[in-house]
Amino acid sequence: MTDTTTSAGARPSKKRSGAGIVHLLLEGRAFFALIAIIITFSILSPNYATVSNFLIMANHVAIFGLLAIGMMLVILNGGIDLSVGSVLGLTGVFAGFLMQGIEIESAGVILYPPVWAVVVLTLAVGAFVGFCNGVLVAFFKVPAFVATLGSLYVARGVALLMTNGLTYNNLGGDASFGNTGFDWLGFNRFAGVPVGVIVLAVVAIAAGLLLSRTAFGRWLYSSGGNERAAELSGVPVKYVQIAVYMLSGVCAAIAGLVLSSQLTSAGPTAGTTYELTAIAAVVVGGASLMGGRGTVRGTLLGAFVIGFLSDGLVIIGVSSYWQTVFTGAVIVLAVMLNSIQYGGKGKRG
Repeated sequence: MTDTTTSAGARPSKKRSGAGIVHLLLEGRAFFALIAIIITFSILSPNYATVSNFLIMANHVAIFGLLAIGMMLVILNGGIDLSVGSVLGLTGVFAGFLMQGIEIESAGVILYPPVWAVVVLTLAVGAFVGFCNGVLVAFFKVPAFVATLGSLYVARGVALLMTNGLTYNNLGGDASFGNTGFDWLGFNRFAGVPVGVIVLAVVAIAAGLLLSRTAFGRWLYSSGGNERAAELSGVPVKYVQIAVYMLSGVCAAIAGLVLSSQLTSAGPTAGTTYELTAIAAVVVGGASLMGGRGTVRGTLLGAFVIGFLSDGLVIIGVSSYWQTVFTGAVIVLAVMLNSIQYGGKGKRG
């Protein structure tokens, strides 16, 4: 009788243990996937697992990581921002336009704004696009998908109109006016680390502190989990919605500056389909598309998973067509795992 009782009592313990392992694997899937990618490509190519290559790949990931952090804030709110790729292109072009010099025909002079002014104005453009998206969603109740899809086309169209479909190739500025260009942002290193990676780290830390140490972070999680309950609790839901879209626009503008600096040029088609990569990074990182669930750490891991996978496929010589297939498969798998993890739970209350 004693043996039977002990055996029966042990079964729930084993079940709980198994469930705990599954939960751990689901929660840490982005980290485990990243480790698996590094190990696999290190075996396939001796040039993959080197410090210099990791820094180069991290510099590539910086673009997607910046977009993904902004996208994560919007997704936490239960929304989506399809315009970030176009905002990246628009802000890059806008910065390039300013760097070319502003000609005043009546005075016969060309003004070269200093770099800090170009950066501030470019970030303001990104924030403005985000503000428009937020107002459409919060006050006019336009579905986020539709509002940001419209912004995607408007931003891309404005970028094409500004350049007439051409690319700004000279972003050197004029040193005599204190405008030394953006080379330092794309090519300089601090303690051996690319500046783009440092920018990503600073933005990630700021976003993490915003979510974990401020009232805004609590408002964001609560309004994304249950908007109606948050509103009844006194959370300024509309303010939060506008703010997250503005922050997403600013992150896209920062990415636009970094990318333009890395390419030493600014084109109106830059960032095409990058919004899909940003969404994929957020999903791979474990965020729920229903809102209310997600972390900066997970989003960064998701960006590194996609970036390291893409670069690894390039290094071992896989066709670009197969790269698209593998990336798509990773995204589908991540969404499926999200459904398993959050299935039946709905939004966080």
